[in-house]
Amino acid sequence: MDDYWMGQWHRHPIAGEWRSLIDNKIREEILYREAVAMGLDQEDTIVRRRMAQKMDFLMEDIASLHDPDHRELKVWFEKNSERFSLPPRITFHHLYFSPDKRGAAARADASRALGRLNDKSGATAVKGADLADSFMFQSDYGDRTPEQIAGVFGVDFAKAVSEFKPGMWQGPIESGLGWHLVWIDSITPARVPAYEEIEADIKTQWISEQRAEVKRRAFEAMKSRYVIVLPPTQTNTPAGKGVTLTQTTP
Repeated sequence: MDDYWMGQWHRHPIAGEWRSLIDNKIREEILYREAVAMGLDQEDTIVRRRMAQKMDFLMEDIASLHDPDHRELKVWFEKNSERFSLPPRITFHHLYFSPDKRGAAARADASRALGRLNDKSGATAVKGADLADSFMFQSDYGDRTPEQIAGVFGVDFAKAVSEFKPGMWQGPIESGLGWHLVWIDSITPARVPAYEEIEADIKTQWISEQRAEVKRRAFEAMKSRYVIVLPPTQTNTPAGKGVTLTQTTP
C-alpha cells in the first residue's frame, strides 16, 4: 500500500491516510471473500474473462525461453524467410480524368490523351498535366507499396500499376475516383532481406513464436484434465444448454 501511494503522490502516507488505506483494504477483502462464498464470481462474464486473462498472462510469465544463438536464429530464418518478405515499391505519377467534369466521356478523353502523350518523347510526355483535370490528392507518389496505393486508389488500380512497365504513359485505368493515365518512374521488386539486415526483427519473431508454443502446450496440458461434452447439434442448442466441462483430475 505504501508503494502504491508513493507511486501516485511521491511521498509516504500520513497517519490519517494510512488509516483510510487500511480500512479500504479490509473492506475490499471482506466483500471479496463474502462474494466468493456466495458464488457471485461463478456466472459473471466480466469476472470469468478477467480470470481467464490472468491465467493467460501467468502462462506467458512462466514461459522460460532460452536466448537463441546466432546459428539457431539463422536456421529458423531460413525456414521462415517468407515472413520477412518486403513488398515491391513503386514510384509513379498520374493524370486524372474526372467523371464529375467529363461524364461518360472521361475514359475516352483519357484514351485520346494517351495517344497524344505517347506521340512525344518521354521528356515531353511527363508535362501533360494540361490535358487532364486537377486531382484532390497528389499527382506524384514516391516509393509506395501496392497496399499503400490501394488505400488511395483501390485494389484494382494498385494491381494494374504493379504490372505496368516504367518509362511510358499507360492506361487508362479506373480508380474509385475516376480514370487515370500513369507514368511509372521505377519499380523496386519484392525481396527477402538478408539475415544481417533484420537480425533484431528475426529474434523478436522467434521469441514470439516460442512463447506462443509454450502457452499452447500449457493450455493443452490444462485441457487434458477435462472431459468436454458438446451439445448434439450446435445450431439447435436450447437456450442455456451449452458446453459442459467435467474435471477429471485434481
